[in-house]
Amino acid sequence: MNFNFLSPVSDAVLAHNELLSMQALGRKIKIHSSKKGVPDLEGVQIAIIGVLENRNDINYIGEEFQLNEIRKTFYSLFPGSWNTNIADIGDINKGESVEDTYFALKTTIAILIKKSIIPIIIGGTQDLTYPNYRAYDTIMPMVNIVNVDCKFDLGDSTKPIKNDSFVGKIILDQPYNLFNYATVGYQTYFNSQEEKDLMDSLYFESYRLGEISKDITIVEPVMRDANIVSIDLSSLKGSEVSLNQKLSPNGLNGKEICAIARYAGISNKVSSFGIYEYKPSKDDDMTSMLISQMLWYFIEGVNYRVKDDNFTNDANYQKFITLVEDQELVFYKSNKTGRWWIEIPFLTEINNKLKRHTLLPCMHQDYLDACNNIVPERWYKAFQKNCI
Repeated sequence: MNFNFLSPVSDAVLAHNELLSMQALGRKIKIHSSKKGVPDLEGVQIAIIGVLENRNDINYIGEEFQLNEIRKTFYSLFPGSWNTNIADIGDINKGESVEDTYFALKTTIAILIKKSIIPIIIGGTQDLTYPNYRAYDTIMPMVNIVNVDCKFDLGDSTKPIKNDSFVGKIILDQPYNLFNYATVGYQTYFNSQEEKDLMDSLYFESYRLGEISKDITIVEPVMRDANIVSIDLSSLKGSEVSLNQKLSPNGLNGKEICAIARYAGISNKVSSFGIYEYKPSKDDDMTSMLISQMLWYFIEGVNYRVKDDNFTNDANYQKFITLVEDQELVFYKSNKTGRWWIEIPFLTEINNKLKRHTLLPCMHQDYLDACNNIVPERWYKAFQKNCI
């Protein structure tokens, strides 16, 4: 297996790890070291990769960074009652060009996903979501991305890719593999009206910070349908993070971002997970601890995944049919987990790539709304995309 792009975890972190309790996470995971090389990934379900690339930051002034503090903090946490094998396979350093880094990340992610290993990417700038997306080109025909961010990151796709415009490239660059893009936690004043209009015209989903703070559970169905989850640390409230990381007095708090990470982990479809826009500072303890706890909750979620969307056996589910505005809506509820889905009707005369998107995750509230003659918004957007 070709992992030539990866450099080992630093000796300073490994020395710190040796001082930890034998019960700590750092003593229970496989680690890429200069002495032993890349660990054997047989039986590993999750692989952590650092990516030290930040040159496409719109504010880049040549600064370097490393992920040692995050690793030290993460290694020092204690695992839950997990049976998930984890490896830290080290860092992808900056290439000669940003495109070289992209190629290294895309190749590494593709290798891991084909081996049924979930990569956790810690960056660097959020434009690294683009090579993460491109890694799926040879793996699956259509991809769903969830971006936890205060901004949509659509940007001007005619200009070179930056950390605030990578989604425009994902939408317009061939091959066209993006089915759905959802932004979780956006703040209206950080986004232009043109970007909001574009999100609506493409039937993409967006969830305002206020909606999520009011009811965090609305994130769960979106995550259940995601393949790639990308978290921008600028979505966090300034009081939750260290000095260089602060962006806004408003944002997600630590409890909310950890719940979102756990929802991503529980989703059976999420096959890559990234945390981006890490900017170390002298008082870095708060940010590295929060990132470590986000990783912990994501892994906790993966450990408790339940396969509950097999609707071939009548004993596994209950089926509910409602009529809304002359449209028959069909809901399914899993008997195992109580999770809900809604059926998207096929338009058989249209040749599209949606063969696996017949069932859309939803909430119990969507069913109650349908009973009151209200069309669920997720269903409406998915149905419209089906018509395009």
